Amino acid sequence: MALQQQIKKRNASDLLNLAIIGVLLLLYAPILLHWLDGWLNKNISTEHEYFSHGIIGLPFAAYLAWINRKKWTRLPDTTHPLSAVLLLLGAVFYLSGVTEWVNLSLPVILAGLCLWFKGIAGLRSQGFPLLLVFLATPTAAPYLIAPYTLPLQSFIAGTAGFILNQFGMDVTVNEINLYVGGRIVEVAPYCAGLKMLFTTLYVGLMLLYWTDALSSRRTTISFLSLAAIVSTTANIIRNTLLTFFHGTGQEAAFKWLHDGWGGDLYSACMLVSLVPLLNWINHYFSTSVETEQEIES
Repeated sequence: MALQQQIKKRNASDLLNLAIIGVLLLLYAPILLHWLDGWLNKNISTEHEYFSHGIIGLPFAAYLAWINRKKWTRLPDTTHPLSAVLLLLGAVFYLSGVTEWVNLSLPVILAGLCLWFKGIAGLRSQGFPLLLVFLATPTAAPYLIAPYTLPLQSFIAGTAGFILNQFGMDVTVNEINLYVGGRIVEVAPYCAGLKMLFTTLYVGLMLLYWTDALSSRRTTISFLSLAAIVSTTANIIRNTLLTFFHGTGQEAAFKWLHDGWGGDLYSACMLVSLVPLLNWINHYFSTSVETEQEIES
C-alpha cells in the first residue's frame, strides 16, 4: 500500500514537472527563438549581440540541469518564502512588456521555481546553470558600459598604430582615430572588444566548471585573468588587421573580418586557445602542489 502511494506521488510529481516545463516552453520559446535568430543572423540590436555566447551557454545550462536531475529528485521537498517573491517579480517583469524586464523574467522565474520546490538546496544544486542563463540573458548592460570604454579604445588605437608603424606604414593616431593612407579608422566603443571579452569570460567559466577547476580560487582567478589578457591581445591584433585592410583599400578583406564570417572564425580560434591555456594552468598548479609536498616531507 505504501509502495502504491509512493508511485502515485512520484507520478503526480512527474506530471507537475512536465506541466511546468510545458508552460515555460509556451511562454519563452518565442523569446528564445528571437534571441537565437538575432544572434545567428545578426539582425538583433548591437547590445543584444553581446550575449551571443548564449548560443552555446543556454544548451549547456539545460544539459547540466538534465544530468543533475537525480540529485535534484533526492533533495527534500521544501518551499522557501523568497520563492513567492521571485515568481511574482518574474510574472510582473514578463507582463510589463519592457524588453529588458521580459528577458530578465526568465532567470528570475527559474530561480523562483528552484526555491519553491527544493528551497535553498535546490537553488544551490542548479546554481551554475542559473548563472549561465542569467549571463546569457540580453540586457542593457553593454549600453551602460560603452561610455566608459574610452581608455580601452585609446589604448587599442595607440597599440594598433604602433604595430603598423613598425611595418613601415605611415599611421597617425589621434585618441581613438587612426589615419592611414588618406583614410580614417575609428576604434568605436563596440570595437573595443567588450563582446569578445564577455564571450571569453563566459566560455572560461564553462571550461572551469567542466574540468572541475571552478572550486579552486587560485586556478579560477589565474585562468580568467589570463583569458582576459588573451582576449584583449586578440582584439588589438584584429583592429590592427582591420586598420591595415581599410587603409590599403582592401575593402573585401575588411568586411570579411569586420562583418563577415571571418570575424566569427577569428573569435572561435581565440576561444579554442583557452583549452590549452587552462590545461597549462592546471598542470602548473598541480606541479607546484607536488613540489610543496615534497619539500614539506
